[in-house]
Amino acid sequence: MADGGSQAAGALVGSDRLPPGRHGLPRVFVAENQRERLLNGVVEAVAERGYNATTIASITAAAKISRRTFYEYFEDKEDCFGAAYEMIEAHVLDSMLAAPGAGEPWPERVRARLAALLDVLARDAAVSRCFLIEPLAAGGEVAARYREAMQLLAATLRPEPPPSELDMEVRDQALIGGIATLIVRRLNFHVPVERGPYGPLSTGTSLRALLPDLVELALAPYLGREEAKRQAAAAP
Repeated sequence: MADGGSQAAGALVGSDRLPPGRHGLPRVFVAENQRERLLNGVVEAVAERGYNATTIASITAAAKISRRTFYEYFEDKEDCFGAAYEMIEAHVLDSMLAAPGAGEPWPERVRARLAALLDVLARDAAVSRCFLIEPLAAGGEVAARYREAMQLLAATLRPEPPPSELDMEVRDQALIGGIATLIVRRLNFHVPVERGPYGPLSTGTSLRALLPDLVELALAPYLGREEAKRQAAAAP
């Protein structure tokens, strides 16, 4: 995976291959290492091939782990990808919630959280693709988890408390649909750093440039289009 691809979502770190033979390492360390390598492997394989074309063989090849060992940790491809997605989702949401801006006015908190979102996605194109593009292709429980993750992401951007007269579910769906569409377009069509079967796997600079557009999208339902545009154009 290109720059950082082997460090999927921060939690998928430290998966260097163990030396062959009797190394004397504790079993718990070996198990953690193998599982992390498989999670990195599925992210790498799915980003390169797409979910539907990814096989157990391509995951184990990327992880440098045997097929037999794969089945010690996961039932199938969906189980493995779902576990990787869960870790990516947690890292994305934790990063947004930890963004500076506590005590600041709501528009500034929104800006800080969206900047954190773009920062995480800009650091690793493979993670971005696995977070926003491939879950719907996976279908089933992974697609359901994606929809839940998008709802949680939308909740981090609401005013506190949200105006009671607004239909929050509809507003959230429109907001997340807009955010995801802008990011996915940039992932697919910007000048590539690395290429996959769908085209470019993206560049961090182009993703970060989306911040004013995303801020405007998030603020407009509550502040109106003109005020949202003014806030989005303001210096961070």
